[in-house]
Amino acid sequence: MSTFQAPKGTYDLLPPDSAVFLAVREALSAPLRRAGYGYVETPGFEQVELFSRGVGESTDIVTKEMYTLTTKGGTNLALRPEGTASVLRAALEANLHKAGNLPVKLWYSGSYYRYERPQAGRYRHFSQVGAEAIGAEDPALDAELIILAVDAYRSLGLRDFRLLLNSLGDRECRPVYRAALQDFLRGLDLDEDTRRRIEINPLRVLDDKRDSVQKQLVGAPMMRDHLCEACKAYHEQVRELLTAAGVAYEDDPKLVRGLDYYTRTTFEFVHDGLGSQSAVGGGGRYDGLSEMIGGPALPSVGWALGVDRTVLALEAEGIELELPAATQVFAVPMGEEARRVLFAVVTELRRAGVATDFAFGGKGLKNAMKSANRSGARLAIVAGERDLAEGVVQVKDLESGEQSAVPLDGVVAAVRERLA
Repeated sequence: MSTFQAPKGTYDLLPPDSAVFLAVREALSAPLRRAGYGYVETPGFEQVELFSRGVGESTDIVTKEMYTLTTKGGTNLALRPEGTASVLRAALEANLHKAGNLPVKLWYSGSYYRYERPQAGRYRHFSQVGAEAIGAEDPALDAELIILAVDAYRSLGLRDFRLLLNSLGDRECRPVYRAALQDFLRGLDLDEDTRRRIEINPLRVLDDKRDSVQKQLVGAPMMRDHLCEACKAYHEQVRELLTAAGVAYEDDPKLVRGLDYYTRTTFEFVHDGLGSQSAVGGGGRYDGLSEMIGGPALPSVGWALGVDRTVLALEAEGIELELPAATQVFAVPMGEEARRVLFAVVTELRRAGVATDFAFGGKGLKNAMKSANRSGARLAIVAGERDLAEGVVQVKDLESGEQSAVPLDGVVAAVRERLA
């Protein structure tokens, strides 16, 4: 056992579990790639101010959960707690919005970090696949992203997830609602920290999961009753497009999400099999974020889907993904000359696209065949001095036990035929 262990609240991804995570990342991003989204990768840390401005100074993420550090030069940095602010910063820095082809469509995948109380489905280090469509205000774009997420979940076989939908209004109608909500909240019996939040961003109080708070929120004014006509029309178009695409949703007037930058369309995917940590993904429109971090007005929309949570959802539904075999063929040499010849065969098979492994370490036949069986390979290629003298190798089907001699110069073709 190592002297060191993974830090509290983190995890190591190891085979065979890591193969499931890779397959989930692939499935979550595949619909995006088919819809014209290009891949972007940003640093694991950014200036603290990027998140305090963009995510919101009153959010738990900024006030309690960010991992921060100060460089030797005095720059304050933070490990990224979410992806949107970083991706938008990168797009602005590269002037992608000036290329004349809006929206700029980007997708990403990576690790994110929040100092939270570790529990099932909530870690201090977690993995997400995200998408951002930057520079266009169009209900069809909101609907497109939601549909792409639904298609991604369905491609994995998930069925027990629900889509929650809301509108948070815009800079025209939200101030009126904000004032009405503040008046209501000030009359409740709330702790000092929550009362401070009322004055900074009262919508965040609606997202408080504590029963003691939720019970008092019965009768609270809802944003849907304060939407301006433009926001009502926009939201109705999103709903109509989702319905036309066969995507079911539930209107949730209290849905605000945990980030301050959202405007208008806000949505969340929840899975009923995950208990209290039921959110598996979510997102929304953030029309003012670019200006918050020093850029021009660029209405945008995006989402992030949790890889960890999606894996848990698959487990909750008892879904086992069909994964490609890590090893299809295992080569077992008997003797030094066979070792040299089979190593060349292994290289040739790999170049032909066949997942092939080799009995390293000079193992005897018995132990080498045990390794072949443990590898999960379908076929074993075995060769000794007599085989080489005859110009053949033995190809053994590890499932049926059948074995036959194959000419050395025809191994690749024979193996591919048997694996087909």
